Amino acid sequence: MTAPEGGSPDAGAPQEPDRLADEVRRRGERHARWSKEGEPAVARRLAQIGVLGWIIVVPTLLGLFVGRWLDAVFATGLTITGALLMIGLGLGCWSAWKWMNQP
Repeated sequence: MTAPEGGSPDAGAPQEPDRLADEVRRRGERHARWSKEGEPAVARRLAQIGVLGWIIVVPTLLGLFVGRWLDAVFATGLTITGALLMIGLGLGCWSAWKWMNQP
């Protein structure tokens, strides 16, 4: 494949962001912040664990309660409860993952 006059073969292609460079920059920023602020207190770590638990538990329980109510209304046994329980658990785990990986 030949390059067009005065350019590289992919001169017109959109450039992808360099994910490795972005990650290295982010790690450097985190390390600098850790060096400046030090290790978080035990109380802060326990609070984070508590928040993480509630992020998972609340959608799961909402799915359970709404599912039980809908099963009672439509007399479907535990079908809707099981489905909404799994959806709530999945949503809670996804939310927790997003919260833990925020910059």
